[in-house]
Amino acid sequence: MLLVGLMASAQRPTDYVNPFIGASTNVDAAGAYHGLGKTFPGATTPFGLTQVSPQTITGGDNGSGYSSEHKTIEGFAITQMSGIGWNGDLGNFLVMPTTGPLKTFAGKEGDSSAQGWRSHYNKPSEVARAGYYSALLTDYDIKVETTASQHGGVYRMTFPQHGQSRIQIDLARRVGGTADEEQVSVVGDHAIEGWMRCTPDGGGWGDGQGHALYTIFFHAEFSRPLTDYGFWSADIPEGQSRHNDDVASASYQQLLAKAAVIRNKTSLQGKHIGFFTEFASEPGEQVELKVGISFVDLDGARRNYNAELKDKNFEQVRHEARDAWNRELSRIIIKGGSDDERTIFYTALYHTMIDPRVYTDVDGRYVGGDYKIHQSTKDFTKRTIFSGWDVFRSQFPLQTIINPQLVTDMLGSLTSMAEQSGREYFERWELLNSYSGCMLGNPAISVLADAHAKGLPICDLDKAYQYAKNSSAKFGNDELGFTPGTLGLSHTLEYAYTDWCVAQLAKALGKKADEQAFLKKSQAWRVMFDKQKKWFRPRNADGTWVEWPEQGRLQEWYGAMESNALQQGWFVPHDVQGMVALMGGKKKVLQDLQWMFEQTPKDMFWNVYYNHANEPVHFVPYLFNQLGAPWLTQYWTRFICANAYKNQVEGLCGNEDVGQMSAWYVLSAAGIHQACPGNTRFEITSPVFDEAVFTGTGFTIRAHGQSKENVYIQRMELNGQPYNRTWIDYSDIVKGGTLDIYLGPQPKKK
Repeated sequence: MLLVGLMASAQRPTDYVNPFIGASTNVDAAGAYHGLGKTFPGATTPFGLTQVSPQTITGGDNGSGYSSEHKTIEGFAITQMSGIGWNGDLGNFLVMPTTGPLKTFAGKEGDSSAQGWRSHYNKPSEVARAGYYSALLTDYDIKVETTASQHGGVYRMTFPQHGQSRIQIDLARRVGGTADEEQVSVVGDHAIEGWMRCTPDGGGWGDGQGHALYTIFFHAEFSRPLTDYGFWSADIPEGQSRHNDDVASASYQQLLAKAAVIRNKTSLQGKHIGFFTEFASEPGEQVELKVGISFVDLDGARRNYNAELKDKNFEQVRHEARDAWNRELSRIIIKGGSDDERTIFYTALYHTMIDPRVYTDVDGRYVGGDYKIHQSTKDFTKRTIFSGWDVFRSQFPLQTIINPQLVTDMLGSLTSMAEQSGREYFERWELLNSYSGCMLGNPAISVLADAHAKGLPICDLDKAYQYAKNSSAKFGNDELGFTPGTLGLSHTLEYAYTDWCVAQLAKALGKKADEQAFLKKSQAWRVMFDKQKKWFRPRNADGTWVEWPEQGRLQEWYGAMESNALQQGWFVPHDVQGMVALMGGKKKVLQDLQWMFEQTPKDMFWNVYYNHANEPVHFVPYLFNQLGAPWLTQYWTRFICANAYKNQVEGLCGNEDVGQMSAWYVLSAAGIHQACPGNTRFEITSPVFDEAVFTGTGFTIRAHGQSKENVYIQRMELNGQPYNRTWIDYSDIVKGGTLDIYLGPQPKKK
């Protein structure tokens, strides 16, 4: 009924989605090598397999393939990653409409010696909405629009009058490298189909270090008949390196510029090939290209196409995508706030609904951890892209409330992958079945323990529990009781937390010996505290301390992954009271925490204090709740919501990180956040909105007197009864009810 009421109102959730938020990789604007949000503005569906998006750059640490400050577009791909650091992947099946003489390479922006098919575009005309994107390519006077289904995409291209118009498809293109080999065949008067095989030899995820291995199959149909078509094929020398920097180099571009143009054939296979169809166009003539893809096989691509795109035009698919987004975004209905705040909220919620994406075809088949074809069961849908080190903190706690089946799906996917691969441990950063080894910790254990504590169904729980133990043994503090080395502080503290998570699982499963063993392991964080320096620091393998740097605990990378000892040192979420006692007591810790926040720059961009641009500190504002100073949690979460998130391209202060940055906002702006997954306690803070309704459960948070000045909680009621806790349990959230929060301008310290 809530959804019906919303649809009948003047505005729908999709009216507030701005996919340009975060769509920049610009390191200069960020003031740090990590860049900004790294989201993509193109068309997709909730957790869909396809993302039909403009591409402005192929290589480098540009995981989305797009950055708003670029002035040219090299094409429109059908797959993307969202918000990731490291060298990206996907960005396959690059479609580009052109006119005039055929060019067989994209070229590089700003390089006059490499004038390829790339085109400038009219920035003011660029439009991005949930399920839709468009831009005007000014070099060709061609308007390109894209939309998406769950397993496919549709391109609508509006041409000028021209005697030599063209649609060309770069089948080798891949963000961060290139496909290794491709094949394409003309099948009938209007259709092509084929595949693109991508391996680590062609760069991609982590420039090959991420071990990405996949083949994309496609079936594509043009609204215009294929009467004049051809292929191009570049002669790639044997032994030619094809990693990120190589493919982006001038010498490689010259290889592509010299590609052979081939006609009078109906199929082609090669190392770096493309397809084109040419025609004379009338003024305003529109041509549609519909594409279904599969990671399973060609038959899967055909089935996906027939199920979602056959007999539909661009507008039908666009409307279906928009309706799907309105349904999913209506899992949380907010009232109040400014237009910008509502846009930030629903765009954040939108960004939490891109991954982990569906990996099965419409018939339930998927590629498993053994890279063989499997059939999904009724228990779970195979999903992919698990950015574990990021998303265990906020993204998955959010999904346990609004989309618990997705959590069950992801755990089933990780468990089946561990079994099918024969590795029998959980990967920390999964992409298309690859064990990439990216980042650190054992985040899947956190998601598993949290789901079990909340009563979510878990496929093969016994296997999942064993794989959790195996993960801890393989990547953990077992050998020395801590992890030594230059990143040892992050390793040790993260492993200690997930060992506590294993202990919680063991306790629930009645495994007392395991429970005690893992509780003991969960105290490894204590070994890293130097009582002389009165802070955490890394150790060498012989137990001696790694030399204290001149900047002390503010020195980035001193013991810590992408952070410093100050930021990482707070990460003892499973034993806050023990941490506080070791640090010198509540009063000292409160002073230290407040000092850290007060030093933080207001723009919230990358810094050495409270660095919201990166994940290790995301739970830290909620420590004030646990230290008896909840008014400081309320003040600082409202400060972060107001300053770290904006309705603009530079609106995310750091990488989106596959939903994590946005999930923090969604929960905190609503008024709750889970500080320690595995413990079902959600901290309460000052809401940004007058009301937030979690429609799946009916749980409602109402903020009375909410304003920019009234950020402090004066009193609360749960279901009409006085409520004096600074937290609420997950069980109270999922059973529904109403939490009334009364706000005022002054802290309520008693």
